[in-house]
Amino acid sequence: MYNILVSDPMSKEGLLPLLESDNVNIVEKNVNEVEDTLDTFDALIVRSGTTVTAEVFAKMPNLKIVARAGVGVDNIDIDAATKHGVVVVNAPDGNTISTAEHTFAMIASLARNIPQANASIKGGQWNRKAFQGIELYGKKLGIVGFGRIGTQLAKRAAAFEMESLVFDPFLTQARAEKIGVTPASLDEVLENADIITVHTPLTKETKGLLGMVNIGKTKKGVFLINCARGGIIDEQALKHYLETGHVAGAALDVFEEEPATDNDLIAFDNVIATPHIAASTTEAQLNVASQVSEEVLRFLEGNPVSNSINLPTLSKEVYEKVKPYYELTKTMGNILSQCMKTPVQEIEVFYGGSVTDLETSITTRSLIAGFLQPRVDASVNDVNAALIAKERGIVYGEKHLNSSYGYSNIVHAVVHGENRTFDLKGTFVKEYGPRIVSINGFNVDFYPTGHLIYIQHSDRPGVIGRVGQLLAEHNVNIATMQVGRKEEGGEAIMMVAVDKEVSDEIIEALQGIEDILFADKIEL
Repeated sequence: MYNILVSDPMSKEGLLPLLESDNVNIVEKNVNEVEDTLDTFDALIVRSGTTVTAEVFAKMPNLKIVARAGVGVDNIDIDAATKHGVVVVNAPDGNTISTAEHTFAMIASLARNIPQANASIKGGQWNRKAFQGIELYGKKLGIVGFGRIGTQLAKRAAAFEMESLVFDPFLTQARAEKIGVTPASLDEVLENADIITVHTPLTKETKGLLGMVNIGKTKKGVFLINCARGGIIDEQALKHYLETGHVAGAALDVFEEEPATDNDLIAFDNVIATPHIAASTTEAQLNVASQVSEEVLRFLEGNPVSNSINLPTLSKEVYEKVKPYYELTKTMGNILSQCMKTPVQEIEVFYGGSVTDLETSITTRSLIAGFLQPRVDASVNDVNAALIAKERGIVYGEKHLNSSYGYSNIVHAVVHGENRTFDLKGTFVKEYGPRIVSINGFNVDFYPTGHLIYIQHSDRPGVIGRVGQLLAEHNVNIATMQVGRKEEGGEAIMMVAVDKEVSDEIIEALQGIEDILFADKIEL
């Protein structure tokens, strides 16, 4: 008999898979109400109301799985869960339709001033001229982030005969044509869209994505929508452009700080807001409860789960052998994702040497997850990485090689885009840890961590010195520098490790140096 604690209010219908099981005993109480018996529970199901901290994990030594009935897992300490050997699962697509519908409702409400008109007539007024809106027909909808929600939104926009301009690094031309959208750069979306909606995860790269500079690139009279994560739109920048009249209106379901009852933006007449309810529908709550109930039951019965957030469940012996390569491939995927910014169609992973004796399907999924995680609007893990890759039109495969390029073990990953290929080789050395030993055929040898600058340049005297001088002028200290070339005087690369993250302005300055062909930063 398994004991399961449901710590937040949950749809009874959604819990049916557990309620109908003869092997399950459910307790529906808050964690704090059963503190004396926490050590008896095998599973914990929560929504956003319960925070699962390291302290909670310490009090629940028998806990095997935590399930979040929803997408976000911000309220769960994932590192603590992994440390305690607890699998964390969520319901990544249970509220997709609800969020897409809410976003479109916000767009329509903003375009037609529906909330303002409703408040006016309820206040005893009949002022038709004050609420003249715009038609959605023929308008350009800019969608930033094209995962599950962005895809569903584009389908609804098509029904209103809107044109969808989509910015997403993983959107291939073939997938765009199939769905009926136009792939575009971020600047193209900003400059041409009448309405812009964001659907990306909140990461270091997307925080403040629509800030002073980028909102300034938009058309005068643009509408901005955020039903994704608070912070993607910089609220102070939005306030500025609302005050100047450049932004005609905004619709917000999420905020940088919540509850947002004292937020200055709410006072604007042309801002409509809802209290983080995009996923709050009867159907969505039923879906997420059903999904996590089925996941928990499958896991407790010894079956694999499909939406695990942290490491896959492995025996201790297998995990210890795979762990070094698991971490290497996850990092390689992250590097490839940051370096390969064009749409991607295929990822190939080759293994040579001693690593071929292991279960490399685990490390391949790790690489795919590391590649996808920085760019998609969902939690990516080793289990669901394949599905998410498929949804985005990316195929992948692995192959064992007879050669290991002179190393005891080698992982060689090749990413194919529509008009570009990027390849990376890595190895694990017991005494030195993970190493990157080749980038696009250039031999290097560096430890992949921290703040890196990747530079492609012509092999000319003085280039390295000018790079060092420019970084010194910006008070950026070089920790290490790896240089690789194929032939004297030809194309070469630098991988520079520095002590702090460099700004976009520094990268632009580096690209302005004579003989430098390309420069970009990599954050690990």
